[in-house]
Amino acid sequence: MATFVLVHGAWHGGWCWLRVARLLRDAAHEVYAPTLTGLGERAHLARPEIDLETHVLDVVGVLEAEELRNVILVGHSYAGLVITGVAARAANRLGHLVYLDAFVPETGKSLLDYAGPRAEAMRESARTQGEGWRIPPLAPERFGITSQRDREWLQRRLVPQPLKTFEQSLTAAGGDRLKRAYIYCSSPATGTFDQFAERLREDRKWQFHELKTGHDAMLTAPGDVAKLLLALAR
Repeated sequence: MATFVLVHGAWHGGWCWLRVARLLRDAAHEVYAPTLTGLGERAHLARPEIDLETHVLDVVGVLEAEELRNVILVGHSYAGLVITGVAARAANRLGHLVYLDAFVPETGKSLLDYAGPRAEAMRESARTQGEGWRIPPLAPERFGITSQRDREWLQRRLVPQPLKTFEQSLTAAGGDRLKRAYIYCSSPATGTFDQFAERLREDRKWQFHELKTGHDAMLTAPGDVAKLLLALAR
């Protein structure tokens, strides 16, 4: 039995892993899908001070409180920064890092450092629509969601993201000595993650996989995501 900890991306919550988690549990594995502070069902805790460090500590706290070992730690999108920070703090509890269409940051870099021209647009959105400290969620279509039912489901659940989580630089990047895999979602590609796919596609230190689905692959292709994760567990 493997242990998976699934970490959601910006604006989302642990709820987004529902379909993948069900498939992993059906295969007799242990699954945790924590919600980061200020998001999902924890949106009532949102405040301007929440930053990347808060979210790193959220996940480290789960690993320690549940006394987990040899974890397959999966980070989607923004959570690539989170799991990289977790790996610097709790590598002894991890067996594998999986980046699902996610940022793969270097020490001293923030999400906005990788966002290019979108960085200023996000700051402006926070200034004009988010009381200066939170970024309103993107439209479901931006996550590659094509089903009307799923778009409506997502629309009801997405919440603003604290700006500091995007602005704060990663203090320490870990994971170099762990097994690492990158899953690139290419249909349609967002454009943001091409920079990581191009770098890691031929890197022998990484396992590289491509899914022909949209960015929120845990919703658009849960069976394919679960299949890849189960293969890593074996």
